[in-house]
Amino acid sequence: MNPKQVSLTDFLPTTKKELEIRGWDEVDVVLFSGDAYVDHPSFGGAVVGRVLEHEGLRVALVPQPNWRDDLRDFKKMGKPRLFFAISAGCMDSMVSHYTANKRLRSDDAYSPNGMPGFRPDRATIVYSRILKELYPDVPIVIGGIEASLRRVTHYDYWDDELKPCILSDTGADLLIYGMGELPLKAIVKALKEGKKVSELTDIPQTAFLTSVANIPVSDQKTITLFAHKECLKDKVKQAKNFRVVDEESNKMCAARLIQPLDDKNCVVINPPFPPMSSEELDATYELPFTRLPHPKYKGKKIPAYEMIKFSVNIHRGCFGGCSFCAISSHQGKFIMSRSEDSILTEVKQLTQMEEFKGYLSDLGGPSANMYKMSGKNSELCAKCSRYSCIHPSICKNMNTDHSTLLQLYKKVDQLPKIKKSFIGSGIRYDLLLQETADEKAKISQKEYTQELVRNHVSGRLKVAPEHTSEGVLNIMRKPSFNLFYKFKKEFDSINKECGLNQQLIPYFISSHPGCKEADMAELACITKNLDFKLEQIQDFTPTPMTLSTEIYYTGIHPYTLEKVWTPRSKEEKLNQRKFFFWYKKENQQSIINDLRKIGRSDLISQLFSSTSNKGREEKRNAPKNRQKRNRFR
Repeated sequence: MNPKQVSLTDFLPTTKKELEIRGWDEVDVVLFSGDAYVDHPSFGGAVVGRVLEHEGLRVALVPQPNWRDDLRDFKKMGKPRLFFAISAGCMDSMVSHYTANKRLRSDDAYSPNGMPGFRPDRATIVYSRILKELYPDVPIVIGGIEASLRRVTHYDYWDDELKPCILSDTGADLLIYGMGELPLKAIVKALKEGKKVSELTDIPQTAFLTSVANIPVSDQKTITLFAHKECLKDKVKQAKNFRVVDEESNKMCAARLIQPLDDKNCVVINPPFPPMSSEELDATYELPFTRLPHPKYKGKKIPAYEMIKFSVNIHRGCFGGCSFCAISSHQGKFIMSRSEDSILTEVKQLTQMEEFKGYLSDLGGPSANMYKMSGKNSELCAKCSRYSCIHPSICKNMNTDHSTLLQLYKKVDQLPKIKKSFIGSGIRYDLLLQETADEKAKISQKEYTQELVRNHVSGRLKVAPEHTSEGVLNIMRKPSFNLFYKFKKEFDSINKECGLNQQLIPYFISSHPGCKEADMAELACITKNLDFKLEQIQDFTPTPMTLSTEIYYTGIHPYTLEKVWTPRSKEEKLNQRKFFFWYKKENQQSIINDLRKIGRSDLISQLFSSTSNKGREEKRNAPKNRQKRNRFR
């Protein structure tokens, strides 16, 4: 849509006045979102609203309602004809609010001017309880990442306790997990046929509460998990539950899951829809998005929008299966790719925007180079229960041919008004280094690497080795760090050949389950030798429904039931984090002391001088020499 022609009625209505302009005296659905309203396909609230609108419903959207005052934001749209819809936003509200050390963040990327405080902690629960109090007879449907990843018993890092399915805390009638388009359409169809929300017990990719005595009969394979109250008493049972949920989340044909909450009630989780086809995914991006923030934010910037407004999402899903990531539990393991035509159409729309200067910030997805990738034999994929297609090794059935993606890049770059298209979402370099007998795939991997480095790096290329320790990487479900060496060598070679001065920016995580101080010390030495002063780093944050979080909480690996040591205290985490910043003078003595304490004095000289460790130990008590010895490069 041409921004110059956009009017207020091109957006979903957000106020009573906007309803009146449309001549509406009632709406079918009122959607509450923890995010500011950006009418763009990268923002969940907008997608949900546009999908419902396309199904013929009158939809109103209330972004970031005030939950502290007289609750007028929850009343202004009145009582919807069908249901209230609730999403905490594109991010989990607790992750939005707190750092890994549980400190309040000073900003919120999904709020006007990045200001914090526009949404409550646990927004899904807060919004639901308010609406149930105000309108007890109106059904509530919850969704979004916050609800999706809390659909079974889960560990809550911020309260440091195990919590039941979020449905029990919200009082909501139905939960949609994962990507919402297909379940929403199925729900609307059923409601149009005269069914009530309370009767929707067979919609795929939904969950609901029921009594143990009234579990709907189904011919689907059903697995009963350990009850919530059992998991509270036994961490092994919680770990075993997670393995089942993790495996079923990554299957083409999953089972229905039932988890008793207590002796009387249980949650029923219907299996997901099959992965969306290109046609189904394209349909979302063809909806009439203005691609702009609502006019109510005039003069204010929404950081999350500023980051992506000139980027294009080309696929959903990720088959990486990283332990600390919940993408496969939310979007699925199987790649859902848009058609080339759909992508090119969106790029052309971007070039018409007033502020567009000729540069696309990203053509990507959860991982930039998984576009159109799938198993060569789909029948094998249908039977497969692997959590990852590329760990511990790349599946022989996986097609890693990058030719289609290369073709897309070239077609985008040939469009008028496109000066450069960058890849900003990060790549999986292990897919580019695969040893394969497929000659076409091998050639395409090399061509892709060349094309990427030559033409699609905006000065810096993001990659995510995450760690250097083989043991930690195995728990993370990440490839060997040896592959990073190989990729860096290739990256540097192409840069030199082309006369470029581009940087490789690696992402690393500290305090991950299985990671000890010695592992972080070795990481510091290895990255120092590679001439990295680390910037893109983070402490591990336990978030619901990830393997790493389950290990953090239970102390055991759900797949092996073996004990895994995990740093938990604030001191342990800070001790690990400081190794990222070995080059800061204020950390130097503390690191030296810690290395001596853990019996790794051999690493002192590697980090802080070329002097041998033996010489260092001899001169340890000489102040002048110590000062000289501590000088950084």
